[in-house]
Amino acid sequence: MSGVRMHLLIRLLVAPVVAALAVLMAGASGAPGAQAQTDVSEIGAALRESPVYVDPAASDLLSKSDADALADKIEDAGEPVFVAVLPAGYPTADLFQNLRTETGITGLYGIRLGDRFDARADSSVLSRQGVHNLVTAVQGAGDPKAQLNDFVDDALRSVRGSAPSSWDSGGTSAPTGALITAGAVVVVGGAGVYALSRRNRRRREAEQRESLERLRVVVDEDITAFGEELDRLDFHPAEPGADDAMRADYERALDAYEQAKAYMADARKPEDVRAVTQAVEDGRFSLAQLAARREGRPLPERRPPCFFDPRHGPSVADATWTPPGGTTRQVPVCAADRARLSDGRDPMIREVDTEYGRRPYWDAGPAYGPWAGGYFGGGILPGLLVGTMLGSMMAGPAYGAGYGTGYGDFQGYEGGDVSGGD
Repeated sequence: MSGVRMHLLIRLLVAPVVAALAVLMAGASGAPGAQAQTDVSEIGAALRESPVYVDPAASDLLSKSDADALADKIEDAGEPVFVAVLPAGYPTADLFQNLRTETGITGLYGIRLGDRFDARADSSVLSRQGVHNLVTAVQGAGDPKAQLNDFVDDALRSVRGSAPSSWDSGGTSAPTGALITAGAVVVVGGAGVYALSRRNRRRREAEQRESLERLRVVVDEDITAFGEELDRLDFHPAEPGADDAMRADYERALDAYEQAKAYMADARKPEDVRAVTQAVEDGRFSLAQLAARREGRPLPERRPPCFFDPRHGPSVADATWTPPGGTTRQVPVCAADRARLSDGRDPMIREVDTEYGRRPYWDAGPAYGPWAGGYFGGGILPGLLVGTMLGSMMAGPAYGAGYGTGYGDFQGYEGGDVSGGD
């Protein structure tokens, strides 16, 4: 059997084999739900052979086919990007440092730990700020497949270096007899793994549908408000004084309105909402440009929307604001809210329905992460939301710190046995 065929066969068998063995070991322990913890050295060894590792106890987070597709994407790009998917209860003390040491390859390492995600990198591969930007951009995406694919897509455009040669030859020496034996284990334990995975998947899908329906009310309000703004502008492409630039602005605004409606109609999970609000934000900026052209004013600079309520339109300045019980920060504000703050009054804050009544959107839970991310982008959002419920779910290093003391940071670590960097 050729090396390539053997490599493919191993990848088809190894993950379900390990999952099945874990189920059998859990049953033998006599404790419901008990499962042997995978040693970090095993994870490191697996990552030397393939860029993606899914722990048997976390197989419900990322299917084998999705993990293989993600691994193929990384291998095809030839970049030193590593992804590990681990159960929520996996020990976090010095996790990144230990995993990097056991793998022994310079690179970018992303870890999905239950419903949380963080990453670290060697400085020769990606800067600390670069890692922070990557992590921040994908926070708030509850679906592991979407989050990890977004992370990898962004990472492959950002990292320096090359993939380890072990990915090309990893595992090809395994004897055929061992593979046959492993296949038998899959038959024994596969049914239990499948049942558990299906149950967890259904639960997660139900939670996503519930979150999406809560978001739908808010997003529909946004789209409606944008449509009303289009009507109020009352622009006609053939009106006296209209030029090509105005018509282009108007066309972009109309396109954004239609795109937002289409994206929302197609949305199946909360993270799909990000594209909707991004389209609305783009459209509102086009309207602001059109209004400036018609009135002969200077064109506005591209700024984030008003922090207090994106329906207020693009911000005109940054203002100092201190939320009740929070820390002072600079936030982008519209002209009306800037005036209110200057007069010592409260801004007009966007509130949404929650199980505790009407609350500001930043205190309404993680489902609003993609909604806010579409408006403000991943780069500035955590700083705006520091100290809020939503901010605590989206901040890069702070988010990772929730994994536990000693989670570990190998930024700048240069002790790899094999170089994945230039």
